Amino acid sequence: MNGCTAHPVPPATLQDLRATDDAGRVPAPFTDDEGGAPLRCCLRRSRVGERIALVSYAPLRRWAARTGADPGAYDEQGPVFVHAEECAGPETDALPFTHSHRVLRRYSAHGNILGGRLVEDPGAFPPALREAFDDPSVAFVHVRAVEYGCFLYEVRRG
Repeated sequence: MNGCTAHPVPPATLQDLRATDDAGRVPAPFTDDEGGAPLRCCLRRSRVGERIALVSYAPLRRWAARTGADPGAYDEQGPVFVHAEECAGPETDALPFTHSHRVLRRYSAHGNILGGRLVEDPGAFPPALREAFDDPSVAFVHVRAVEYGCFLYEVRRG
């Protein structure tokens, strides 16, 4: 989408999560026998036979640590799939995982939730994202899966 970029989990954070996740657990990598897991390291679905891990990730907490913001009670952590070893990152600039129901959760520069929107039609995803960033107080948007509430990726302006 014009002026917006999807951001996977940053490489330095992935390195940390592959050792100990944000819940303090050591990940248990496995070979994906089915494929289709949404990978947050490269923003694509896993392929059969790839080594992946399910880790606990606290995106707002990690962002706040970098920026000095205090998200307070909005801090949360949840499960995300990543490659078990380092990968090349996203293969494209296209916004991924837009084909299904999604929630666009808007955040201020202080880490407070400014609102959210359920997107049920894939065609409504770009306009909903544009609408979110029409509000100048929105610093970034988290795209989340409806089914499990999981964080998929962050979108920032530019």
